[in-house]
Parts: sequence; structure tokens; C-alpha cells
Amino acid sequence: MSDDLGLFSDDAGERPYGRRSARHDRQRVRRRRRRRWVTALAGLFVLVLVGGGVVYGASQLLKIGSFEDYEGAGEGSVVIEVKSGDTTSAIGSTMRQQDVVASTKAFTQAAEQSKDIASVQPGFYLMKSRMSGAAAVERILDPSAKVGALEIRGGMRLEDQAAPNGERTPGILSLLAEASCAEIDGQEQCVSSEELHRVAETADLAALGVPEWAIGPASQAEPKRRLEGLLMPGLYDVKPGENAEELLRSVVESSAAQLEVAGLPQAAEGTGFTPYEVLTIASLAQSEGIAKDFEKVTRVVYNRVNEAQMPLQFDSTINYPLDKPTLLTNREDRERPGPYNSYQNQGLPPTPISSASKEAVTAAEKPAEGSWVYFVKCYQDGTSCFSDTMEQHQAAIREARERGAF
Repeated sequence: MSDDLGLFSDDAGERPYGRRSARHDRQRVRRRRRRRWVTALAGLFVLVLVGGGVVYGASQLLKIGSFEDYEGAGEGSVVIEVKSGDTTSAIGSTMRQQDVVASTKAFTQAAEQSKDIASVQPGFYLMKSRMSGAAAVERILDPSAKVGALEIRGGMRLEDQAAPNGERTPGILSLLAEASCAEIDGQEQCVSSEELHRVAETADLAALGVPEWAIGPASQAEPKRRLEGLLMPGLYDVKPGENAEELLRSVVESSAAQLEVAGLPQAAEGTGFTPYEVLTIASLAQSEGIAKDFEKVTRVVYNRVNEAQMPLQFDSTINYPLDKPTLLTNREDRERPGPYNSYQNQGLPPTPISSASKEAVTAAEKPAEGSWVYFVKCYQDGTSCFSDTMEQHQAAIREARERGAF
């Protein structure tokens, strides 16, 4: 049929006429509107996702370099240990584990501002809980923060000694009691010297860390002298707050390691003496001479005990049970019987008589070559003169007096 009038045309760009075409047009408009809304909502959703990602990413970037940190100087008391070889980060980690600081970074970043942080030495430090990083750095650099430091010097004894002025020179156990003291949570906490003496006299020697080679002879000694000589000279760090047995164990175990470094027990082989006797000889050298004479003094001991079969006649052994620090004795003391009277008894005393240094132990293991059986301090700096005969010895004594050596 011809459609010259265009009544039924539906070409693109032309609007068809009639009720059905109008309805179709409205539906198409609605579909277009729905598509626009869906497209708009999808775009908005994408914008939200992108915006959220940007915000999250920015927040993560801002967190780079951030760290937790407490505020203020902290509260309470915490004892931390700085171990040998600890880095600043390791110290900070220890503090974080014990809640001294909120994070390792809080300490390390504050420490970067201090040129003195490298001066922190191994040992125990009294800190506080919940300190800011800056406060923790300031505190650990304060000399008063370091606690539990014990110094044992060569020639020291367990017991206090009488000083020439009538006062008492603290012995190792008294110094250990002092080192145990710290003000924790506002209260002074110490282990008493009496308690340390009790443990030293009664505790199981193996449990205290005494080397196996020393347990037998030490257990036969007078109780208060069982640990004599087993605590080598050096710096020790003890933890305040520990009990008497824990404190003694920490020192005895550390000393046992030093004795091993000094060669005991292996280096005693071939000397003719047991490791414990070598340590006793070392203590005699430490008490009788100065370091440069140790090898000669120990040779005198070897010669008197093994070759000449002479009593030692060392004044230091006479004064040892009398708790006197001097080398001079009087006739009354020399005539007083006892296991440490080396004028009356043959051989070595039953125990060491003092704390012997590594140098003294080495000298006892390898004494100098010589035939001396006498020596006397003959110079004011403590140097001794060594003799083979009594005539030589008497001449050395006269010369020593002329020099004012004693």
C-alpha cells in the first residue's frame, strides 16, 4: 500500500503517530532516565572507592616514621639489664618488653639526639614504667641510674679487715651487700651482709656455681672460708632485688668463667699441685708481692714446698685468720697455732687467703726459673729482693731498712 502521506512511517528522526507509538516513546524515555541514574550512581560509587583509597593511602603514608610513645617521666621502679654488646636498639627493645617505653622507636629516636648514648655500659639500671622515650634516655644516662656494681680487687678477702686506724676495711661479702642495695618503689632494698655470710657458709657449693675441681677441698674448709679465693678480681654486675643465694651465685659463676680463662683446671697439670692448690699459691703471690714479682714469689713457694722441704713462713698467712691486712707480724702471732700458721706447719695453707688476679694465677701455673727460697720487700715501691741463702737474705733485709722499705 502506498504511504504517500507518511502516516505509518517509523524512520529515524521522525515521530510516529498514534496511541501505541506515544506509549512506546514514554517507555523509551523512562529507560533512558534509568540508564542515566545507574550510570551516575556507578560513577559516584567509583569516586567513593577512589576517594577512600586515596584517604587510606595517605593515612598509611602519614604513619611511616610514627611510633607509640608515653608521656612524662614514668612511675614506679623497673630494673633492666644492659648486656655486653647491646646496641641502642637492643636496649630499647629490652625497655619495651618491660614496659619502660611504649616502643623501641620511642627510645632509639630520642637517643639519636644524644651524643652520650654510646657511653652506656653493661649492667643493671633502675628505670621507671611508662616513660617517654626522651625521659628514658635522660634517665639511663644519669649515673645514679646504674645499680648493682661490685668491684673486687686483687688481694681482697671475704671478711672485713682491721685497718691501721682502728676502722674496718670492707671485705667482699660486705661490698656485695652494699651493691645489692637500690631504692625500689620508694623503699630501700638490700640483702644484709649477715645473710650473705650465712649462705656462703651453708649453701650447696655446686648450686652456688663453684667449679667442680674446687668443690672437694672447699667443702673441707672452715665454713666461713669455703669461698675464699674463688671470687676473682674484676667488675661484677648484680641485680638488686635478688636474694642472697642468687646474688652469690651470679658472682661465683662469673668468677668461675674467669678462672677457666686463667687456665684452671687444665694448666695445673704438670705442676705437681692440684688446681685448688695452684689457686692457693696464686693468692699467696697476690698477698705477698707486686705483679712484676709474682712469678718469682710463686717459684719460692714451689722451692720451699717441693725442694727444700721448708715451711713457707709467710706473714700473710699468719695475719689471714686475724683479718689483718699488713705483712708484718709479731712473735705472739707467729707462735699462735692454727692451720694458717705457715711458720709451724709444712706445706700450703688449707685454702687461698685472698682474691688472686689472672696474672697471679698464671704465675702460679708457670713460675719463673730460679733457686730462691727467700725474699723480702726491699724497695719502697714494693719490689722484692730474692735470695738463695740466709746470708743473702739478711743482707737484703739490711739494705731494705736503709732504703726505708719497711
